[in-house]
Amino acid sequence: MNVYLTKEHDVLRERVYAFARESIPVIREHDRMRTFPRALVARMAHDGLLGICLPKRYGGLGLDYIALGIVAEALEFCDSSLRETLAVHLGLHALPILQWGTEAQKDRWLPHLSRGEWLGCLALNEADAGSDLAAMRSTAQRAGDSYILNGEKTWITLANEAQRLLTFAAVDGKITAFVLERGMPGLSTGAIGDKLGDWASDTGWVRMDEVRVPAFNRLGEEGEGLKVAMSALDLGRYVVAGGAIGLMRACLEDSVRYSKSRVAFGKPIAEQQLVQHMLARMQQRIDAGELLVCKAGAGLNQGQRVTREASSAKWFCTEAALTSANDAVQVHGSAGYSDAHNVARYLRNARSTTIYQGTSEIHALLQAGYALGARVDKPLRCELPAFREGAVGA
Repeated sequence: MNVYLTKEHDVLRERVYAFARESIPVIREHDRMRTFPRALVARMAHDGLLGICLPKRYGGLGLDYIALGIVAEALEFCDSSLRETLAVHLGLHALPILQWGTEAQKDRWLPHLSRGEWLGCLALNEADAGSDLAAMRSTAQRAGDSYILNGEKTWITLANEAQRLLTFAAVDGKITAFVLERGMPGLSTGAIGDKLGDWASDTGWVRMDEVRVPAFNRLGEEGEGLKVAMSALDLGRYVVAGGAIGLMRACLEDSVRYSKSRVAFGKPIAEQQLVQHMLARMQQRIDAGELLVCKAGAGLNQGQRVTREASSAKWFCTEAALTSANDAVQVHGSAGYSDAHNVARYLRNARSTTIYQGTSEIHALLQAGYALGARVDKPLRCELPAFREGAVGA
């Protein structure tokens, strides 16, 4: 992994991990109360984390995509809700605008998103169109210099917190991307409760009832919606994978600390070989996952399409995080099956990562397609700019 990292990356890691550790008591209360951590997100915005790899000319910090992965890792070390905010706001909303937007759109929207004055989300998933995006039922009809959108999205992270929503609807059967603005007549959102985990994260539905959207707010050309969506998911999956490393680190750190203090059969359980095996495998998963995440990040830095790499990293790292969280509960024994320790929260949160942004089964099929030579990624009309010091950051 060190082959990808610079001293600036190390400094960033220390800074964001310090914020994450300091925020753990606060996020535990939000998790218990099932409330969104607005004050922590505001601090993330103040520190520039919400625009970490957006160009400076749009108000971002101008750092590279490896830095984005590091920030995702540290935020998930604290809690999934913080990493989810980064993944959705930046990976699934702001970066697609950077990639697909016109200069006028980027000038109007990105500075506000970079500074966290607005939160953005991706409203893609529908009740019958999750992995099968071609089954999307939302529609958009051209009406002069506007479009009229109808439809409903579900399981949308930041649905009730975002001021800008990147959504998708079919224009004459061709899926097209649009940026909606909160307050548009006919646009409504609501919360989804009783979730298994991610209790400090905002999850909800989005309803469009005759929403009039200016043609200016169309992202890309008509019919390019699937390309926009898939390029957004590449970025989102990369951030999810980076976050999973942080969750695994939290599982390992808590398990090491507890195993050294918990005494059974006259000695700390850290001296039991079966416990040591679980700890060793946690570290092994972290090491392997880091390499996959850095490989995808390096590809992004070079301006490459990373559909295969981001999928592989997301698939491996989220499954590894779920296994590590389950092992962490096991190391803690009955104590881990309560809110007395963080590991129960880790397990609840880790479960969702293997579902959203492509289930593990979908990623297995995707990777099989590459292995069999049945899948070849074609260049998109728009690609992310390669990171060059003094260029993207300028």
